[in-house]
Amino acid sequence: MPELPEVETVRRGLEKLLNNYYIEKIEVLKERSIASIGGSEVFINNIKNSYFGTWDRRGKYLIGSLHTKENNSNGNLVVHLRMTGQFKLLEKQIPPCAHTRVRFFKKGGGELRFIDIRNFGQMWYVPSSKSVSEIVSGIERLGPEPFSTAFNSCYLKEYLKKKSRSIKSALLDQATVAGVGNIYADETLFDAGINPKTKSMNLKSSELKKLCNSLVKILKISIGEGGTTFSDFRDLEGINGNYGGQAWVYRRSGKNCRKCGEKILREKICGRSTHWCPNCQK
Repeated sequence: MPELPEVETVRRGLEKLLNNYYIEKIEVLKERSIASIGGSEVFINNIKNSYFGTWDRRGKYLIGSLHTKENNSNGNLVVHLRMTGQFKLLEKQIPPCAHTRVRFFKKGGGELRFIDIRNFGQMWYVPSSKSVSEIVSGIERLGPEPFSTAFNSCYLKEYLKKKSRSIKSALLDQATVAGVGNIYADETLFDAGINPKTKSMNLKSSELKKLCNSLVKILKISIGEGGTTFSDFRDLEGINGNYGGQAWVYRRSGKNCRKCGEKILREKICGRSTHWCPNCQK
């Protein structure tokens, strides 16, 4: 599943390549891709004849502003890529593949295509009279952004002080911190030298400070590399993310640790495959 760096990479691509992109026509090929009230009919009628403006990100959600020719707000398009969703920008019209779910046709030719192999990705239309969280309930439940001032060791200490679940489980909870998934939880815990099985409430203040610093560091590095591609992720222009080749522990079980030479372990924690070094993360 795309995590914060991958979604941020897509956000940057959308903002760069879709500046004042006029949506002349929309075709929804899979009804379940549209999650907002009224389904595809309402979605299409409200978004067509709009222009894309700026794009924001909240956790793993993409939020694209829509405006009229007169530059008045026409609400927002919200997208969650889920497991395998990706956008593809086409200059020429070619027949859609079997996994094409939604097509945004540009005036004068060209198309923004949403492709989703697993078909779990979702889109919402949010009218200008509503806040995004009113329509997309998942956004309201998100914790602070990792790059925000609200995310710090004091916040984590207070939030985790009564939680006995593992720190790996806590990091995967979007209510703890927004946008982190399996890849960057493993990479962050390795960088911070924290065993993923450690009970959240047992972490010391110094460890929580390391954890915050490591998460921001790892995410920044990955964003700089265009995210991680292990299977399906591509950016808007079809390019793989490059962070995977330099991962410290994720998907490296049985291989030697790049720091100490110990074998990387893999075990299911909170139902997710977790990778760590038993020597570096005690």
